[in-house]
Amino acid sequence: MTLLDPLTWQSPPLTGPSYDVVEPATGQVLGQVRRAGDEDVPTAAARAATARTGWERLPYTERAAVLRRAGDLFTAHAGELREWLVRESGSIPGKADFELGVAAQECYEAAALASRPTGQVLRSASPRLSYTQRVPAGVVGVIAPFNAPLILSIRSVAPALALGNAVLLKPDPRTAVCGGLALGAVFAAAGLPADLLHVLPGGPDTGQRLIADPHVPVISFTGSTRTGRSVAETAGRHLKRAHLELGGNSAFVVLEDADLDAVLSAAAWGSFFHQGQVCMTTGRHLVHASLYEEYVERLTAKADALTVGDPHREQVHLGPLIDGVQTRAVHELVTASVAAGAKLLTGGSHDGPFYRPTVLAGVDHDAPAYAREVFGPVAPVRPFATLDEAAALAAADPYGLSLGIVTRDAARGLALAERIPTGIVHINDQTIGDEAVAPFGGTGGSGTGARFGGDANADAFTELRWTTVDGDVPAYPF
Repeated sequence: MTLLDPLTWQSPPLTGPSYDVVEPATGQVLGQVRRAGDEDVPTAAARAATARTGWERLPYTERAAVLRRAGDLFTAHAGELREWLVRESGSIPGKADFELGVAAQECYEAAALASRPTGQVLRSASPRLSYTQRVPAGVVGVIAPFNAPLILSIRSVAPALALGNAVLLKPDPRTAVCGGLALGAVFAAAGLPADLLHVLPGGPDTGQRLIADPHVPVISFTGSTRTGRSVAETAGRHLKRAHLELGGNSAFVVLEDADLDAVLSAAAWGSFFHQGQVCMTTGRHLVHASLYEEYVERLTAKADALTVGDPHREQVHLGPLIDGVQTRAVHELVTASVAAGAKLLTGGSHDGPFYRPTVLAGVDHDAPAYAREVFGPVAPVRPFATLDEAAALAAADPYGLSLGIVTRDAARGLALAERIPTGIVHINDQTIGDEAVAPFGGTGGSGTGARFGGDANADAFTELRWTTVDGDVPAYPF
């Protein structure tokens, strides 16, 4: 089997300056990537717009075959791609394997999407055929972040291609290989025709050019709420659809009948998985007052037992934060919360990019690490006395991405969930979860709803066209 080297793939060669691909754990340079230059976005968009017409006209079976081969390649080359995910994004190997598994499944689900029904026959008051048909949107712009770079790129790239579109992908420049070039290399090896997938590493300026380009009618953006607002404003000015999957500050609600022996593992995973750099991370632990003291004590012990270090060279539970900027931002939120009265039970310190899992007790709604998305391994814990208080606390947040509720009475948990605005609910589980077959997205500050996964992909990446066919031209009054 030929090795897959993402650094050798180009789509075509970009004209911007080269920059170093840096391993966050060590600062070691892993290679070089070229940024998209000023003219690369319009050039790529024009080439993609030309190429996609032939791709759209292919039998759906041929598009599906490319997607299936891509899924197979993600599995066949898991060893090479795992190393990039571990070293470039700071993932522990298990998290990297999860991303690779989801990437393969996204491709298989997209292959099946290519053969789904494309419309409906409608009733009509006139003697004619009336029907709807889903047609490809054209060129889809995908802007993906650093934290789960492969998943958060492939979940838009695969279905958009399967439905007959071309794609311009702008990965975060910090994870341009595992979140961008790796996809290009896989799809090229799978037989995707030239110019249907362009990878354009770059910063906000590249993203703005992508959104504004007249060849790109649909934008799929995953990132922070602040940046998402800018994306939406630019897309709105250009009358484009923007599908936004933004930040979160998800609540994990532990009712008084919960079994703490079972809960604590889920609680720790929800806040500390991938160093808390997940949009669905448990950002607020809401625990019934009768369990609160034991909960914080045992969660603290869990955090103390976790190892933090270089996931490429050591067996650890947590790897590095993505860079120094993120490390400083996390630490500032923690120290500001302690200054505001929160009690630091463990953590609150770091050695370079390696931030210790942190538990904060005694937080109120003004504590920065409770009120804001931290994007670090921080678990703020707050007690509640009644179901009404739990519902009010969980709902009192501008985000609405994911919600976890733990109780022995699942019906009671479902009833509580109905009172809390959110895009995702997990009864008797923590807040992090993703499946290729499930719609994904949030409400409020978390974005514009479930726009990825399952049937939602067809809504995201096609246009709905109405067609009528008359046997003869109707007569009109004039």
